[in-house]
Amino acid sequence: MIYNLITSLSRGQSIKDILPGILFTVIVVIFSLSLHETSHAFAAYKLGDHTARNMGRISLNPAKHLDPMGTVCMMLFGFGWAKPVPVNSRNFKNPRSGMALTAIAGPLSNLILSFVSILLWVLLIRFVPIPAAIVPGLSFGEKILFFLAMLLEYFHILNLYLAVFNLLPIPPLDGSKILFMFLPSKALMFIHNNEHIIRMALFFLLFMGAFSGVITLISSLISNGMIFLITLIPGI
Repeated sequence: MIYNLITSLSRGQSIKDILPGILFTVIVVIFSLSLHETSHAFAAYKLGDHTARNMGRISLNPAKHLDPMGTVCMMLFGFGWAKPVPVNSRNFKNPRSGMALTAIAGPLSNLILSFVSILLWVLLIRFVPIPAAIVPGLSFGEKILFFLAMLLEYFHILNLYLAVFNLLPIPPLDGSKILFMFLPSKALMFIHNNEHIIRMALFFLLFMGAFSGVITLISSLISNGMIFLITLIPGI
């Protein structure tokens, strides 16, 4: 992420080398977080809760969704969050399953976008000659193709990170709402009463890098799985 790009300056890279990566990170994070929250809002609406829709949250307008701190964390470190979509579970026919389906809609949208991005990347490098690096003598078209392939890679990787991070079964992340579907009422009450403590502990562990290895490992496994599925498509 941007933090890694900045630290690469100490290893001899120039600012010119890392600027495209910074720009692409900003573009991908803003769009992907907006898509994530829009998917929550749309799922809730389809399941019977119009709260988020009435607040204008079914929108890809970043101003409706982005949380400043969460967006900066996503850009710098590869994990982050947006403003939570308001959901009234009493409007669902089955509150527990409704909350779980609404929660999973966000990470699922990022996984789909990640898969589409790597599919387009594979098709691009398979059928179009893409330069391996920006070197003197490249035409304008070749430079555009190089940066397009790079942008698709960023969409693939960052959306994987966003999906995996949010599927961690820890409040207030989406994975916890899926887990709640299976927990007994006493456990739910305990978590609800201590959610502020759990939230603070989560943020502390994140900034200490406690989940970095797990998120990277799971993201890599999913990425390899996606690429394997793409190789099964005839003609690729």
